[in-house]
Amino acid sequence: MVELTIDGKKVEVQEGSMVMHAAHKLGVYVPHFCYHKKLSIAANCRMCLVEVEKAPKAMPACATPATNGMVVHTCSERAVAAQKSVMEFLLINHPLDCPICDQGGECQLQDLAVGYGGSTSRYNEEKRVVFHKELGPLVSAEEMSRCIHCTRCVRFGQEVAGIMELGMVGRGEHSEITTFVGRSVESELSGNMIDLCPVGALTSKPFRYQARTWELARRRSVSPHDSLGANLVVQVKGDEVIRVVPFENDALNECWISDRDRFSYEGLNEDRLTVPMIKGEDGQWKEATWSDALQVVAHGLMDVRDASGGAQIGALASEYSTLEELSLLARVTRGLGSENIDFRLRQTDASLDAALTGAPWLGFPVAELDTLDRVLVVGSFLRKDHPLMTQRLRQAAKRGTQISSIDIAADDPLLKLTARATVLPSALAQTVAQVAVALSKLKGQEVPAALASVQPDATAQAIAQSLSSGERVAILLGNTAVNALDASMIAANAQLVAQLSGGKFGFLTSGANTVGGYLAGAVPTKGGKGAAAMLSQPLKAYVVLHAEPLLDADNGAQAIATLKAAEFVVALTPYASGARDWANVMLPVAPFTETSGTFVNAQGTAQSFKGTAAPRGQSRPAWKVLRVLGNVLHLAGFDDETSETVRDAVLANGIESRLSNQLQILPGVSSGSAQGLQRVTDVPIYRSDAMVRRAPALQATGASRTPVARMHEQTLASLGVSVGQQVRVKSSTGHVMLTAEADNTLVAGAVRIAAAFEHTAALGSAFGQLQVERA
Repeated sequence: MVELTIDGKKVEVQEGSMVMHAAHKLGVYVPHFCYHKKLSIAANCRMCLVEVEKAPKAMPACATPATNGMVVHTCSERAVAAQKSVMEFLLINHPLDCPICDQGGECQLQDLAVGYGGSTSRYNEEKRVVFHKELGPLVSAEEMSRCIHCTRCVRFGQEVAGIMELGMVGRGEHSEITTFVGRSVESELSGNMIDLCPVGALTSKPFRYQARTWELARRRSVSPHDSLGANLVVQVKGDEVIRVVPFENDALNECWISDRDRFSYEGLNEDRLTVPMIKGEDGQWKEATWSDALQVVAHGLMDVRDASGGAQIGALASEYSTLEELSLLARVTRGLGSENIDFRLRQTDASLDAALTGAPWLGFPVAELDTLDRVLVVGSFLRKDHPLMTQRLRQAAKRGTQISSIDIAADDPLLKLTARATVLPSALAQTVAQVAVALSKLKGQEVPAALASVQPDATAQAIAQSLSSGERVAILLGNTAVNALDASMIAANAQLVAQLSGGKFGFLTSGANTVGGYLAGAVPTKGGKGAAAMLSQPLKAYVVLHAEPLLDADNGAQAIATLKAAEFVVALTPYASGARDWANVMLPVAPFTETSGTFVNAQGTAQSFKGTAAPRGQSRPAWKVLRVLGNVLHLAGFDDETSETVRDAVLANGIESRLSNQLQILPGVSSGSAQGLQRVTDVPIYRSDAMVRRAPALQATGASRTPVARMHEQTLASLGVSVGQQVRVKSSTGHVMLTAEADNTLVAGAVRIAAAFEHTAALGSAFGQLQVERA
């Protein structure tokens, strides 16, 4: 530690810290633009010049190392004169357009110009003009003349997002921030550049000219889109959400959010269902009162129960439903005599439930991802499934953490991988078993009998070598592994790898409330059916909460056919088009911004939130609808008046004791061999849920482009198909016409086709076998 004095106050900081860090520790504000605590030091704005005793000139606080006995003055006459000189230079070329600038009212330059700028300018020459840049549908660079070259956006791309999409060309006042040869910015974290920009050069394109910052009400919330539970500030004008920005929480999202969290609010204002709807005998939809609609729902469900028994009723939900909604849905379902309830619509292996001893979770706090020294990720499209967890792993990799991957497509995670095995989906369990066998031999332990025939290849040995040399090891299962047909076997083999390497075993978990769904009891017990069984073995009545089965279920085509064939289906949905084709009653319920509720994230932290805007039209919070439905059905235990009492009942026995990744299943490998081409299925980041799919700006990005059939060059050649050619892709459930593309990140024998699109739903399961032929 070194001790220095700043403005007469003594402070101790770690050796190697800068004067800026010491000032922050004291709570002394030093004006700055280019400095940011999460980025490297650039020292190119010079706004943070301070007086250091015995130094011949003012020094930049962000780049001056603190030394023992140093005496610093941040607001002396000499320091302020230097800061004012810098401000004068910054304002020389800056346009005087604050009245029309989107950053007005929350602009760092504007704020500091009040304290350090002159009332008039001595500069009479013509100001420079920088032509606007096209960065894509999310980030606007229409006014690059405002740029002060702090390079925060450039450093963010390189250091946090992992890809340098912006850079600087030119010198002096001819410098410009630009993209590479006209490319758009496509990082899943790109919106953070908007927050980082201290002026109005980079702004939000969807929010552009929508409101002034002082017109907005600000309310805290939690992201519903992935298992991190990023903390948000939702900004509302009137009763409409028009902007979302991050709320800093170092334990989870730090000061970042993903573009999915930032721009999905547009989906709140599209295609909303605002009144209860009942389908008549003529097949026409008619508006109804809440009282009438709930009576129809109650009679429909009781008629099925009385005629066929409660076991003919099933409940399906989304992983983005709140803890309270899932708990009440489970109460209604069980009150009707059914155990058929599930929120994991993409999960295909029912034996995984039998193997679990508790709610699967990450296995350790999210912040510990930074401190691991060895990581193996199995079956995950990391960047797209978990963008901010990947960002933490990216920082860990820079510090020397060895990260390995076993996956079905070699997408670039934008971080250094020590070893990587890209295999066919059917080979995931076998590949994990190879790592387990290699580890057993390295540790001098007996190979389990079930794996005696497994021979590790060079990649498996490299992964095992990496894991065996670590002290803080984690084996993480991704969404693809958990949803696979042999998920229980993959998980059992991964658990063995964790045991052999002395590491932690965890599930990345897919939805905002996946852990909460288990805690709320929204999973089948006592012989009840899971989602896959409910949709493949038709029941007579269904209650569907927040989900769009065509796009959210593993086999969307089968799901819709099953729902259409049922006697009675009720949909609780915020969206008018979400259930029009298959429901008998549609009840308008509120999305997360219009209700109170709780999400339990991957690390088992329950985060509650309040509504940020009034419900649209006659829509109501789903927990209230389910509570009243329980009353109408004359079921016991539906007296809750607030969502907090529902939450407290679920969490009464705590969370930690109910979390467990321990599996009651032995490792093994599959004896069967797949026939034909295997489908590699990803759920694109902006197709993951109903809200995101309705956000126009996100759907305009490259990540949401029309699906194509991507195959390795060898596969294309064996089929006699050329790149760009139309092909007919067939499965056991249907066929679609797609454009063929070469993709050498796949292994030969695989066809990559995105899920969660209407166009590809006819192909059925994400793990099906396909045939491809020229059209």
